[in-house]
Parts: sequence; structure tokens; C-alpha cells
Amino acid sequence: MTTMLGVSLAGRDVLFAGGGSVAARRLPRLLEEGARIRIVAPALSAETAEIVESHGIAWTAREVREADVADAWFVHTATGSARVDADVAAWCERSRTFCVNASDGAHGSARLTAETRSGDVIVAVASDAGVDPRRAARVRDAIASLLERGALPVRRVRASARGRVALVGGGPGPVDLMTVRARRLLAEADVVIADRLGPVDVLTELDPEVEVIDVGKRPGHHPVPQDEINAMIVARARAGHRVVRLKGGDPFVFGRGGEEVAACLEAGVPVEVVPAPSSAVAVPQAAGIPVTHRGVSGAMHVVNGQGELTAGTLAALADDAVTTVVLMGVAALERIAEGALAAGAPLSRPVAIVESGHTPQQRTTRTTLGAAVADARAAGVRNPAVIVIGEVARPDLLLPAPAAERAHAR
Repeated sequence: MTTMLGVSLAGRDVLFAGGGSVAARRLPRLLEEGARIRIVAPALSAETAEIVESHGIAWTAREVREADVADAWFVHTATGSARVDADVAAWCERSRTFCVNASDGAHGSARLTAETRSGDVIVAVASDAGVDPRRAARVRDAIASLLERGALPVRRVRASARGRVALVGGGPGPVDLMTVRARRLLAEADVVIADRLGPVDVLTELDPEVEVIDVGKRPGHHPVPQDEINAMIVARARAGHRVVRLKGGDPFVFGRGGEEVAACLEAGVPVEVVPAPSSAVAVPQAAGIPVTHRGVSGAMHVVNGQGELTAGTLAALADDAVTTVVLMGVAALERIAEGALAAGAPLSRPVAIVESGHTPQQRTTRTTLGAAVADARAAGVRNPAVIVIGEVARPDLLLPAPAAERAHAR
């Protein structure tokens, strides 16, 4: 029987007997663990020599001796000689030092496992009888895939003395557009503070014991003020919880993520930010609209429709080579169109209004600056919607006009 142990090698003396290809494969892992490595080998392969030089590893150019084992916490032998490896393993047995023996068909008192990590969770795979590294690697990779999708129960059960916060961008809505890191952090979360928009379907996958708090805002209706959200995040983290602040789009694109990070830093709470596709890019993309396109638009200007029209925004609206993307702008469409026209933009400037992007309810209204207000009113355009103003919004940009008209009709 084999018992698997987690052994920390950080700052501890590790002897590697041998300097060939096995050393080149195994040394990086030992270095990642923070081990204090010394090598005893008559010669080094080119790959091993490069690692030794770049990391300042001590190398003694001779055959390994029993005395070399004396001060080691851990020994890995891969000399290329089964006899020498067996001798090293026997020396380690006498000195009660764990030893990995890389000789074919041989075992020392320890084995290196096939490992995968997810946050602070480490999963190790080994064979109980015989060495089968390919099988171990395949099992490890299968587990890693599940961890990446947040499909395994990795949330802490024992309370932690110190909590942490992750501001997680959920992207435009579909769960499968979330990043691997976002899924992992959600799987580890004790508390999820979620917006109305974004990948809310992922909340059904959470452990029933996870506290889910809805702080979603709607136009003109903010049931939980931002200061209270900040205080909530900090309080849960200070209580030792792992907090995920789940947002639609990207946390730093009109998501008030900067304010929440500042609140955490001021309170001394560890915080990280996980980026995601912003709706400013992802929603037009869902409607087949590239926000930049060679020979058409070489710049993109993103604006919050609820704010004032600045000189920079007016200049972008008037520039033929700039795409202006307006978020949260349905209620302000008339003011924006009037400002653009007054700034010199033509009545014929293409406009696309994409509602509920990346959902089954997605709908695109194509119009022009001159007709945008009337067309939006006639279509009953509603939030959430992204407004794209610029030549990239032409229906025939990516398709010849007849084909574009047929696609638009569908």
C-alpha cells in the first residue's frame, strides 16, 4: 500500500543525483516548490546545465557518495545507472530520508505524483502498484478540466482566519464565455454578491450553502447603494469568507470595480480583479459588428450614455474613422443624436442598437443618426442595449449589400 503525503520542500535541502534529461524535467518542479537544490553528477546535459546556470543551483561534478545524503531532507536519484540509483535509495533508507528512484522498474521510498492545482487546492495522482506515468497524467488532466470548469466541490469547509475578495467579470451573459479563473473562484466562494446582468445562470451551480446576495441595479432603481455594496464586500471578507463580486461585462468598464477595489485596499482586505469581455465589444460582436475594421474604423470611443457629452465624445461622434459605443444609453439616445449632428456628424451616419446581446432575446435595430430616435421608438427599444455609432454599423460592411439585406431580413 502507498500513502500519499503532502510534504513542503520550501527552503529545505534537496539532493538530485544525476544531471541528465530526467533532471531537466524534474528540477523546475522542485524549484517551484522553493527547494534548496544541490546536484551531484559527473556531467550535465545541455538542458540541465541551462537550468543550473539560470537558477544558481550548486553542482558537484563527480559521482554521488553516501555522505551526500547525510544533510538532505529529500533525495531524487536519476543517474542513468540502475546500480547507482539502487545504492542511493539504500543510503536514504539507512538515513531515513525520503528518496525518489527514477530507474525503470524500481521504487524509492517516495514518488513524484502527477499534480494539478486550482487556487490553493492541489490534486495529486499516483499508481499504487507499478509506475504508469501516462495513466497518471491522463487522470490528472481529466481532473484539471473539471476544476477549470468549476465542476468540483473546492469551496473551503473549515473557516479561514482571513477572507479575500475577487471582482469577477462575467462577460456578456453566457456562462461558457466566462474565464477559467472566474469559474474556479466561483467554485471556491463562500459569498457571491451578484449584479442583475451577466452570467446569472452560473449561480444555480453553486453549493447550496453559498450565500448569494442580489444587488442588481435597474435604470433609475438602485436598491443597494454603492457604499453599502462596498461595506458588504469588506464585512464578509473580514469575517473570513471568500467573496466573489460577480459583475456583468468587465469590472473596470463602467462596473464601479475601481471603487470596490479602493474600499478593499483601504480596509486591508486582499482583492483581485478577473477581467472579462466587456459588452462594449462583445455585444456588437454578437450582432456581427466589429468595433474596428481596417480601412473603416481605426479607433473606438466608449461612453456612458448617462453622462454628459464631453468634447472628446462629440469629436469622436463627428470623426468618420472612429466607432462610438454607448453603454446605458437608450434613455439618452435623442440627446446623443442631437449632439452628434450638432458636432458635424452626417445624418446618414450608420447606427446599430443591439438589445439583450448574447441571449435568445437578442435583437438589432439598424438605422442612421437622422432616423435613430424615431426608429428606436417605433421598434420599442429597451435596456439592456448597446448603441454603436459609426461606419462599422453598416449592414453591408462584412457582406455584399444583397446578402446583408437577406441576413438582416432573417
